[in-house]
Amino acid sequence: MELDKIEEKVLKMGKANQEVFSQIMQELAETDRDIIAVTSDSRGSGKLVPFGEKYPFQIVEVGIAEQNLVGVAAGLASAGKKAFAVSPACFLSARALEQIKNDVCYSDNPVTLVGISSGVSYGALGTTHHSLHDYAALRAINNIIIVAPADNFETEQAVRLAAKSSKPVYMRFGKKAMPYLDESNQTFEFGKGRIVRKGEDITIIASGETVYPAWLAAQKLEDENGIKATVVSMHTIKPLDTDLLNQLASNGNPIVTVEEHMVNGGLGEACASYLFQKGNTNKFKIVGIPDEYTVTGSQIEIFNHYGISENGLYKTCKELLAI
Repeated sequence: MELDKIEEKVLKMGKANQEVFSQIMQELAETDRDIIAVTSDSRGSGKLVPFGEKYPFQIVEVGIAEQNLVGVAAGLASAGKKAFAVSPACFLSARALEQIKNDVCYSDNPVTLVGISSGVSYGALGTTHHSLHDYAALRAINNIIIVAPADNFETEQAVRLAAKSSKPVYMRFGKKAMPYLDESNQTFEFGKGRIVRKGEDITIIASGETVYPAWLAAQKLEDENGIKATVVSMHTIKPLDTDLLNQLASNGNPIVTVEEHMVNGGLGEACASYLFQKGNTNKFKIVGIPDEYTVTGSQIEIFNHYGISENGLYKTCKELLAI
């Protein structure tokens, strides 16, 4: 069963992570006047219209000017405000990269950079609107936490932690309603991966909205082949949870990484680089968007095309296990 039919599965469905972000922002702003949303003509797409209506003095609109967005947010943070700079991930992490590097990270201003409609969420709008470079670009900058929540629980916890953070944070959200992956595992911490399914035959490490197709693939592997896969939401790409990586690699099982990002410079390369330098010899496969002109289509169609889907990951795992 492919990603476009996930509603038929047994997991409880939630909301789009962007909607949860807006709800938690409203809750925080109710008791904290230092919470400020800064948007680049994106309060609608960022689901911040209700926030602006409730707290009109706690939202700043700069228009389609992402460099100004980050500069204003950095100034607010330097004055003690808890600034959330909200913009489509593709533009935020490219047009304003210099401001992120210098005004936020180098200057150590605790801005939370919120990349909305991330990855290929914009679908048929094409490559100009895809953010398949943001992990790679931001991983190369010192002093920033990079987070891609997988579900509504992780989103809520990430926003709350970001509001308390003394360091810059970049988090990205997609537009699709997401399920609750493991309601029994109510632990979340930046830099600590979250195991959402346990197995002993193969490990799938995923981030953001790719964690659910990884979970579906694990279910199919068990149902059809008796193969039990561990599925990890590696929600924090930087700093990477190297303790968990060591634990996952210690049994020698194959490892598959999955991300809504180009295979260059993202989660997979971060994991592979660490494990290789530690001397691990596990079979390893990175699944993501290859270094080519990306096909155009919906998020579901793009995921299916590149194997970032239940069936695609099922096939990849079987091949790695040589079944």
